Amino acid sequence: MTRPPRLPAVVRDPSLPERVTIYEVGARDGLQNESGLVPTDVKVELVHRLVAAGLPVVEATSFVHPRWVPQLADAAEVVARLDLEGPVPLPVLVPNERGLDRALEAGCRHVAVFASATQTFAERNLNSSLDAQMEMFGPVVRRAREAGADVRAYVSMCFGDPWEGPVDPGQVVRVGRQLLDLGASQLSLGDTIGVGTAAQVGSLVDAFAAAGTGVERLAMHFHDTYGQALANAYAALRAGVTTLDASVGGLGGCPYAESATGNLATEDLVWMLDGLGIEHGVDLDALVATSTWMAGHLGRPSPSAVVRALSGGPG
Repeated sequence: MTRPPRLPAVVRDPSLPERVTIYEVGARDGLQNESGLVPTDVKVELVHRLVAAGLPVVEATSFVHPRWVPQLADAAEVVARLDLEGPVPLPVLVPNERGLDRALEAGCRHVAVFASATQTFAERNLNSSLDAQMEMFGPVVRRAREAGADVRAYVSMCFGDPWEGPVDPGQVVRVGRQLLDLGASQLSLGDTIGVGTAAQVGSLVDAFAAAGTGVERLAMHFHDTYGQALANAYAALRAGVTTLDASVGGLGGCPYAESATGNLATEDLVWMLDGLGIEHGVDLDALVATSTWMAGHLGRPSPSAVVRALSGGPG
């Protein structure tokens, strides 16, 4: 039996970006929906492995209230065992001012907030309205910036909402620009339930451009519920996006969509970028080894096709 190739053939398309930043979310977004508690030691080692693999940004955890996300109740302990002064940013999610207080007390200098592009999701997930959520985020962003921290803003439900259906790009732009006006440095536009398609990606980037927001301020965050994450990532590249969120081994899921298979797998993204001749600085073999190691701790194979192919087994 022949072994699969370790690297794809490279065909460079000069119309695509020369380099892409992979924003790794596996340690936070990937683990937060796990029903079984992952030991703190494993979380810390996961972050260390991801940094060693060359990921340029690794989101470490979230300072959310333990009642909401028990999996991340050990956020302070995890952060205390990481090198926050190192060359690789280790952002943390902060849901409100109390979360920001805890993050700043822990020494974090990169934080993220999580907003909604739809009214129903804002009500159900943030206990707020579409407009009132900005009153909550305003002090968080302002105080973080005053403390010298960089602030990223996630916008969820940008392509479809399980209660409201397709989402108007103009509504996403309105929410996103409000967050930028508050002081966020970057917007991560999320296909939270994985229903987006490639044409929608370009349309949303165009809508931001028409409103005066350049593509350099945008990142994309895709879920693979309907198998479209990689196609959508390619569409984002064609639209000029140079920051793509991904999760090692495809860790994660969405509690709002049945059969959601998680985030775009970092390994699958890296394989595609390698084939396109786009620089990213990530060691694919180290990623595959990390995903295989993590799958052993979780007791199930990785959904990443590249992990399955290169690990010589189910993942």
